[in-house]
Amino acid sequence: MTSEGRDAAQGERDISFDVCIVGCGVAGLYAALNLPRHLRIAMLSKQDVASCDSMLAQGGICVMRDHDDYDYWFDDTMRAGHNECRPQSVDTMIWSSREIINDLIRMGVEFDRTPTGDLDYTREGAHSRNRIVHHADVTGKEITTKLLARVRELRNVCIMEYTTMDDLLVKDGACVGVHAWDARGEGLAIRARDTVLATGGVGGLYEHSTNYPCLTGDGCRVCQEHGVALEHMDYVQIHPTTLFSTKPGRSFLISEACRGEGAVLLDAHGERFTDELQPRDVVSAAIRRQMQKDGTRHVWLSFANVPEEVCREHFSHIYQHCLEEGYDITREPIPVVPAQHYLMGGIHVDQDSRTQMEHLYAAGETSCNGVHGKNRLASNSLLESLVFSRLAARDIVRRRHGWIPSA
Repeated sequence: MTSEGRDAAQGERDISFDVCIVGCGVAGLYAALNLPRHLRIAMLSKQDVASCDSMLAQGGICVMRDHDDYDYWFDDTMRAGHNECRPQSVDTMIWSSREIINDLIRMGVEFDRTPTGDLDYTREGAHSRNRIVHHADVTGKEITTKLLARVRELRNVCIMEYTTMDDLLVKDGACVGVHAWDARGEGLAIRARDTVLATGGVGGLYEHSTNYPCLTGDGCRVCQEHGVALEHMDYVQIHPTTLFSTKPGRSFLISEACRGEGAVLLDAHGERFTDELQPRDVVSAAIRRQMQKDGTRHVWLSFANVPEEVCREHFSHIYQHCLEEGYDITREPIPVVPAQHYLMGGIHVDQDSRTQMEHLYAAGETSCNGVHGKNRLASNSLLESLVFSRLAARDIVRRRHGWIPSA
């Protein structure tokens, strides 16, 4: 594949849009919602639109509760990221958080409330304060479903399911769209003035992952082939707690919020062996050491300290899935094991989510804007995806209308 240009081959369709967004998770959907309605937008989904990791996010999404929380949240993020986070990106995410949450509520996202009607804030590992809002234990599904419903209302957006991008279209060093294959196996040259890559992570490349198998780092791969810089591709987060199973397929995540509500990790003798609210990489390493010490393939997670109504209601999805696997979390501990979960690295982007190639943007897990550093703080990812996909959309509008000069 050449790095310069590509024409539609004989028998392939050649179609044009103003913007092409590859990926239908929260990053792709929110980018579309923040673009003007007069722009014609193509959205590509490798599988059906439900097969994106945004749908799987359980714990919640962070928000700055008040100005006093800024320093605590900033320090929590930097500490979890081993002080390798870009401070400006962290700052942008935190200050944007309340506006993002309010916008989600305006679009119909329902977050859990206290009896007085206020948002119900919870805490997860490595957070010094309760700052996470949620919808039971299916927050990602709630947000993604509502955003998708809003996008489906837009007449200027064409969602193309079962359409797989395999290359960028490049002319004079700038991205002019993507090449893809549709559900019938026919080639497509999708031309666009601006392209946003929101293709998700790399979990499909791993034997054990919480990700959908179709997430194979496509955005990162095509960028590497065209000399677009990647960053920290070795920064892969292992989630400490997935339900241990000998069945093939995606690992079922046991949300960190469970430990935030009091669930504890036990060794083979039923003894607690670590502080469950440390950063994910620290807890994962502690579990691995304990498994080696005990000669086991998993450790145990006990919900004995979690009220039964919290298990059944707040963690209803987890409760039901565990029942289907033969475990009642209100009565017994469950076997858990670490698994690949999230890519902190990805396509290098600036503060406006621009890549090094003109007219090419990246947002969500496929990008690296520096928010997460070497290790992602729990529940920062949904927010980061929304904040920086909106920045990509805004930059497209500014540059399209000549409000700032093109690079």
